[in-house]
Amino acid sequence: MKLADYVAVVTGASGGIGRAVAQAFAEEGAAVAAHYWRSADEAERLVSEIAERGGRAVPVQADLSREEDISALARTVLDRFGRVDIWANIAGVDILTAPGAALPDLEKLDRLIAVDLRGTVLCSWAAVQAMEEQERGVIINMSWDYALVGTPGREAELFAAVKGGVLSFSKSLARSVAPRIRVNVLAPGWITTAFSETLDEATRQRIVAPTPLGRWGTPAEVARAAVFLASPDSAYMTGQVLLIGGGEVM
Repeated sequence: MKLADYVAVVTGASGGIGRAVAQAFAEEGAAVAAHYWRSADEAERLVSEIAERGGRAVPVQADLSREEDISALARTVLDRFGRVDIWANIAGVDILTAPGAALPDLEKLDRLIAVDLRGTVLCSWAAVQAMEEQERGVIINMSWDYALVGTPGREAELFAAVKGGVLSFSKSLARSVAPRIRVNVLAPGWITTAFSETLDEATRQRIVAPTPLGRWGTPAEVARAAVFLASPDSAYMTGQVLLIGGGEVM
């Protein structure tokens, strides 16, 4: 298996893309620290499913807007497994579905900055500190394909500001920590998560109509890209962005 004997931290593992990434890492042989914030039941269910398939996983709670929680997350993983080989920052704030969609724009921005941007920066620094004495280390951060080209709308403006920051930070970090630690970025497009479930079929089709592959992507497809970036198959890649959006952004 590609990730046999690796230890992987996956933030936001209790649902959506994070859950799929945690499952994929476990299927490839990694021991997974499945981070969650409030969804303890979902995290426990994920860990049980991984165990039923012969994998290894533990749930770890943390509020990624709090520096002390991120430090505690790293310590917990090191105490439990003794090392960190992969750290995938998948967690993000939901401002598209209830109750996040009802927040004022400024509060949406503040939450996105606190978790998606600041949380990613602090988690990445914690990962670097945990990996510095090891022979290998991989950090995977989460951006957005439209952050590269732009798209209209207030929520798009907020996402672009934050996810563009994640992308630029990751490229600088990749230069800072090379060659022992690699840093790469996933940039999904329209993926079937909680937001897509709130839309009627006509709206779903209208949204993906410009996409060359003509459909929504799945969390599992993003997860396979994450496995590639985490594995030795991408050993000569750092500071790169993988677009998983059906060709909408090229």
